[in-house]
Amino acid sequence: MYRPLLYAALVPVLLMTGCTAETSTPSEPAPRPIVSATASPTAAEDEYAVWNAGRSTPVADPIYPKRGTDALDVLHYDLALDWSPSERVLTGTATLQVRPTKDAASFSLDFTPYEIDSLTVDDAPATGKVAKEKLTVATPVTEDKPFTLVVGYHGKPMTTPMPSKRSDAHPLGLTVDRDGGLWTMQEPFGAFTWYPANDQPSDEALYDISVTVPKGWSGVASGTPKGRDGDTFRYQSTDPVASYLTTLAVGKYKKVVAKGPHGLPLTYWYLPRDKDAVPVLKKSPKYLAWLEKKFGPYPFPSGGIVMVDSDSGMETQQMITLGSAVAKEGADGLELDVLHEYSHHWFGDTVTPADWTDVWLNEGWATYAQFLYQSERDKIPHASLDAWFRQSDAALRKEFGPPGHPRPSEFAASNVYICAAAMLRQLNNTLGDKKFFALARAWAQDHRNTQQTRASFTAFVNEQTGQDFTAFIDAWLDSRTTPPKSLKDRR
Repeated sequence: MYRPLLYAALVPVLLMTGCTAETSTPSEPAPRPIVSATASPTAAEDEYAVWNAGRSTPVADPIYPKRGTDALDVLHYDLALDWSPSERVLTGTATLQVRPTKDAASFSLDFTPYEIDSLTVDDAPATGKVAKEKLTVATPVTEDKPFTLVVGYHGKPMTTPMPSKRSDAHPLGLTVDRDGGLWTMQEPFGAFTWYPANDQPSDEALYDISVTVPKGWSGVASGTPKGRDGDTFRYQSTDPVASYLTTLAVGKYKKVVAKGPHGLPLTYWYLPRDKDAVPVLKKSPKYLAWLEKKFGPYPFPSGGIVMVDSDSGMETQQMITLGSAVAKEGADGLELDVLHEYSHHWFGDTVTPADWTDVWLNEGWATYAQFLYQSERDKIPHASLDAWFRQSDAALRKEFGPPGHPRPSEFAASNVYICAAAMLRQLNNTLGDKKFFALARAWAQDHRNTQQTRASFTAFVNEQTGQDFTAFIDAWLDSRTTPPKSLKDRR
């Protein structure tokens, strides 16, 4: 999402720029499992092995428990979508390959009230209803026995409220713009406003998305572009994707294609009103090259940016969703935001938090990357950066609490960005650049396509450094005041 700007003067301006949700108990929560999206299938799942890379071990989210379920592991989504701008109607057929994690008499997915045109489970007609943003299907399922769900639906898109008080917050999910186009941003949830989804971060899946639009319009989605058939645009994700990291945009777009590091295919989609942002978008190879030097190879087979009519920006996988309002910051500010969103492809996209308690794992790293880039670009003294972090951290902890305990009603508050980045800054200062960036690179590269937790991050830092940083990390994530520069200073 829209990120904090570190102004050249390093004034202690505290911007609303953060992410996520709750828990106010000072003690460390019980460790959650490290979840891999690449576990081996059982023999009973052989026919579903083609979607094995979409396997996860979903966990219930403690911040937004009404979203998603730990009873289902969606392996693959095939979304065939058709948008009518004149009627403002979305028609879709969603085909899901799903692995139940529990025996149950019925199952539910997140879904907004579209009219259901057809519903089958393993090709047999099924009964289902949509209520309270849930599609419940009255078909029994068996643990570890995958099934295929097909839902045909149509209707006018509806958004869902965002649990945030930040100034650039807007309703989540599929939005119809002033010209009859579409766009979506859906962190921490909202994918269910355009397809039935297990809408929580721990269940990552593979995707095939096709978007049919009228002549002269373009359909843009997350994943690798797979060409077009007439007015149908196709995309595919062969790396698993969390639902909040999918995107969809429809409009009368202009298209620019480019090459990034190592020939990486890049695509920029913009509307004529956003043409002034294009020079910054075209600098993407420079930003990606800088990030690769710090954190290792870009983790996906393609990248790009789509401009939409939003106040915010989002790190949607392989195709950043960037709001027009962000471009109005000017070239310098827009550059920092684009760099921030690209950095999330290492931190948040390929390595995803298992639940929203650990959103700091996304935002701390991306914010620190942004600040490092700006400090190099603008030649900001290290001492000034250190002082700014500590001053900002103190004020944000006082207002929003510690970053390891986000509040559900204040998703995207600045503490999960800046306070977590301040922790990484102190870790950087403690280890030195060589050891710190070796750790950062290993974290991103060794944990590709997995979901991680605070406990697993702490264990990784301790193992990587050969030192015990548990108390250090606990202090930065749990303390209501800024930790001292050295934990030895604590009284």
